[in-house]
Amino acid sequence: MPSEGPSGPQTPPKAPAANSPRAPFRHPVFTVLWIATLVSNIGNWMYNAATAWLMLSLDSKPLVVSLVQVASSLPLFLLALPAGALADIIDRRRLLIVIEVTTTIVAAAFALLVGMGRVSPVTLLLFMFLEGALGALSAPAYQAIVPQLVPRQELTPAVALNSVGINISRAIGPALGGALIGLFGIVVPFWIDAVSNLGVIGALLWWRASRAGSNRLPAERFAPSMHTGVRYVRHNRYLRATLIRSVAFFLFASAYWALLPLVAREQVAGGPGLYGVLLGTIGAGALAGALVLPRLKAKLGPDGSVVVGTVGTAAALLLFGLAHDPAVALAGSALAGASWIVVLANLNVSAQMALPDWVRGRGLALYVTVFFGAMTLGSALWGEVAGVTSLALAHFLAAGGAVLGIALTRPWKLQAAAGVDLAPSMHWPAPVVTHDIAWDRGPVLVTVEYRLASAQNREPFLEAVERLSHQRRRDGAYAWGVFEDTAKRETFIEAFYVESWLEHLRQHERVTNADRVLQKHIHELLSGEPDVRHFVTAAPGRGADDR
Repeated sequence: MPSEGPSGPQTPPKAPAANSPRAPFRHPVFTVLWIATLVSNIGNWMYNAATAWLMLSLDSKPLVVSLVQVASSLPLFLLALPAGALADIIDRRRLLIVIEVTTTIVAAAFALLVGMGRVSPVTLLLFMFLEGALGALSAPAYQAIVPQLVPRQELTPAVALNSVGINISRAIGPALGGALIGLFGIVVPFWIDAVSNLGVIGALLWWRASRAGSNRLPAERFAPSMHTGVRYVRHNRYLRATLIRSVAFFLFASAYWALLPLVAREQVAGGPGLYGVLLGTIGAGALAGALVLPRLKAKLGPDGSVVVGTVGTAAALLLFGLAHDPAVALAGSALAGASWIVVLANLNVSAQMALPDWVRGRGLALYVTVFFGAMTLGSALWGEVAGVTSLALAHFLAAGGAVLGIALTRPWKLQAAAGVDLAPSMHWPAPVVTHDIAWDRGPVLVTVEYRLASAQNREPFLEAVERLSHQRRRDGAYAWGVFEDTAKRETFIEAFYVESWLEHLRQHERVTNADRVLQKHIHELLSGEPDVRHFVTAAPGRGADDR
């Protein structure tokens, strides 16, 4: 029977089918990392629950309590893009090992301070920010390695299983943390969080990631690579749609995450045990949502599923606003968890499908940036609203905003890139040169001359080449234009600028099979092959250069 070694998936076995929810578990590396991450996440959710409750004992003002969520989310907003650049230009496995070891040290240091009674609100927020920063540095790399662990056809169930793992831990961790606080004191969950990372470190040390094909070009530099990632996303309409839909959801869903400790203590008059149970119920609800997600998606599609999840979130917010006894709060938590997983899984898969591997870390980083930027802004916003008005009104307003977001974002569709082949085509021929050109020489001007087969092809050609312009800009061009010859009918020149010769060579490696299909369509409108020419900037003293 075919199997898999530590380097990644081998020839797939006949069962389970690729579309089965458990198909990714046939790959041992995915399974080991999934289990290790599950254990780590249980510790992390215990940490989150204990931190929120600790802040309540230090300062119970709504804005201050909501700052716990802000301190956790803000680093992901600030650091996700640099983290995505790191995930694309250095070895992802080694990056994750370093981050996980550092996280363990920071978590242990905080547990020691809590045990010594040396924690103030400022200290708590500082360590929350530090752990959030480490989480921000690891998040794009963790998401980017998923396609290395399973084949593309199993990406959707793999992402769903990762979400299931997070929500299993969410169901167990907070309730267990609340119970341990009541039995043994506030410090125990923090020590468990520190120890829980050791399994992930061991799994990453065991895994031997398969190496991509050799690349004759040097790795991208850190700062320019971030600019490249932003440029790519700006010209990727599939990912832009996902980001817009993300803002419309997370800005309002953040309300119950930020205000739940206050609902547990102020409205329901409960203790840390109840708060842990409410968080655990959100996780249990998410598990239930994950079970119905495949059928819901098959019936309604990704866009319809997200609408249902958003309406469910609005209803949960209403229940939280009305909750003055545990039963109503528990019902709101269950509905919130089920709705959260439905929306989050669809958004995550939509982002993954829109990205080729060379920019996957940066693209997912920008998704994470938007995700946690909206969560950070929303948490501070709803904490302030609750302080100025009331907890109930803050939840009601957030519910109304979530419903309004459905109507405002209808034009942007999710997972539209599901059928788009983003694998590199490598069909561009190498540029013709008469001498060595320094990689940093630039800018570079590329011209492509097209001769149409007939005048009737003019409008189809211009429409197609306009679509092609997004590919040019996405992969490296900073200026683009198409020009019509005044002396020769049906003759056009496409011209675009690239920053350097090296960046243009990278364009050759970034062109996808989907781009190749579009270019083939353009060639069918021509009377012959297009004429491609390359020019580098000329300056006194610049000639043939050695690399």
